[in-house]
Amino acid sequence: MVWGKTWKRQWLKWFALSLCLGLLGGNLTACTLRNATAQVPQLVLATPSGPATFNYPLNTSFYSVFGFIYEGLLETNGLTLELEPALAESWQISPDQKQIIFTLRDNLRWSDGKPLTSEDVVFSYQEVYLNPKIPSGIQDILRVGQSRTFPTVKALDSRRVEFRIPEPFAPFLRFVGGIPILPAHILRPGIQTLDAQGNPRFLSMWGIDTPVQEIVGNGAYVMERYTPSQRVVFRRNPYYWKKDEQGKNLPHIERIIWQIIESTDTQLLRFMSQELDAISVTPEAFQLLKKESKKRNFTIFNAGPETLSTFIAFNLNRAQNNQGVPLVDPVKSRWFNNRKFRQAVAYGINRERMRDTIFRGLGVLQNSPLHPDSPYYDPQVKVYNYDPNRAKQLLAEAGFQLNSQGQLVDDQGNPVKFTLLTNIERRIRPAMAAQIKQDLAELGMQVDVQTMSFNPYIERLNKTRDWDCYLGGFGGGGIDPHSGFNIWYSRGSLHTFNQGSLPGQPPLKNWSVHPWELQIDDLLIRGSQTIDEAQRKAIYREFQALTQEELPFIYLVNNLALEAVRNRVKGIAFSALSGPFWNLPELELAD
Repeated sequence: MVWGKTWKRQWLKWFALSLCLGLLGGNLTACTLRNATAQVPQLVLATPSGPATFNYPLNTSFYSVFGFIYEGLLETNGLTLELEPALAESWQISPDQKQIIFTLRDNLRWSDGKPLTSEDVVFSYQEVYLNPKIPSGIQDILRVGQSRTFPTVKALDSRRVEFRIPEPFAPFLRFVGGIPILPAHILRPGIQTLDAQGNPRFLSMWGIDTPVQEIVGNGAYVMERYTPSQRVVFRRNPYYWKKDEQGKNLPHIERIIWQIIESTDTQLLRFMSQELDAISVTPEAFQLLKKESKKRNFTIFNAGPETLSTFIAFNLNRAQNNQGVPLVDPVKSRWFNNRKFRQAVAYGINRERMRDTIFRGLGVLQNSPLHPDSPYYDPQVKVYNYDPNRAKQLLAEAGFQLNSQGQLVDDQGNPVKFTLLTNIERRIRPAMAAQIKQDLAELGMQVDVQTMSFNPYIERLNKTRDWDCYLGGFGGGGIDPHSGFNIWYSRGSLHTFNQGSLPGQPPLKNWSVHPWELQIDDLLIRGSQTIDEAQRKAIYREFQALTQEELPFIYLVNNLALEAVRNRVKGIAFSALSGPFWNLPELELAD
């Protein structure tokens, strides 16, 4: 599971692309560019934030280019959710479920024309994804069983690759099939050579300052131009393997313009001016767009609740940095690590009002880390509907009370005051934060809201870790609950509420794990080891019950998955899990 959503929202197309709209930079608008290159079929999309890196294994950002330029061995059908061939034309699973042999398509090519073979697959796994010197969250989900053993990978010949694991691993096929394959002929020197600090030079390769012509991929598109803070332009990969039913090379659409702009108001303006081909429909824009859809020739698709989870989380980290300074004020840390305090906050937030006002009724209350459409979702999981009296009762049981000024204080007289951090790219987030501030003020708490741009916000959460509470979300969880392992595993790369030391970061002092975190570790490991579906469902019911009791994430309201797409785009098959552009190579433009 990852930050956000993508146009190809398959289980491991990790990092997201919001379909918004922006200026192309300077005085050149989308319409100007479209008119100047009218002979070239192109789709104009946008993102509220630009890419943070062109190096896939090192990416931790919502907004990335990788869904356009990379593919894995398999892909997921966005409607049926079934696995289908991609770079691999077929696969075989052994009767004991411990071996998979993939057979690559014949004559695969990288975007520079070089052959793509089983050597690239082995390189991607053995030398990059499973390399302890390469910090990547992918390692979290590929570890098997209690021993946390990695799969072994070897080439049988130029087209066949064998993966082996020591024990059955339920999500094995879906996971190893979905991770992008990387070019050995380009990246291997960066693995084999070290910098002055003794780290692989790979760690500094393919940053966003790298000329885009040097980035080699295997997906439907390659990058043609990148202008920071303005746009990324993609063009069709001439060596892409996929063809349509008539044998014509795909993709049909020659060029993608991906514009970078933060303001959702500007996104809406540009979409209404027909300078954008799609937009993610926010609650505040829905009525206007619905009214204008026929006149302006677009369709609004509704696929039910998004796969994005939205929550607040308190910083439960009790460690100190390498200078011995606590990451969290010890007074606040005592509050945050008190389960009754977290439960009181959950009862004190009026999610129903948030849904009806901020979301304009276009949302659903979220009560589980799993999507309601997941076969593992438990509809009986504990919920925290608005109940201020229950919140006050829990706070009293935890030793909190109101002082003469109406401030909530702890048993040592410290006023309850903390900062709520969120990002500005999703306009709805600051409004949610403002309501949370207001709701918790009714309990006597002082909440100060701080908003930041997305990339500094992520830096604060994952690296400096000097935060009290944050409002955020994860997405791309896909079908199998194990895709959230890097969030829930106590040493996972996205275990934000109690993040330990990550590779390449200074060590933390006295970092510790709560007993219930270890219980979650055990449940998720057992869930991945269990092949029987009934038993897996029972394990994940227990997992959901535990997370809703301990509340490391206090879930709020989830958007409906609404997308407005111009009718000139033909072949849209929209779903909440996959978005409108999961089948981008097959889409065509009418004009």
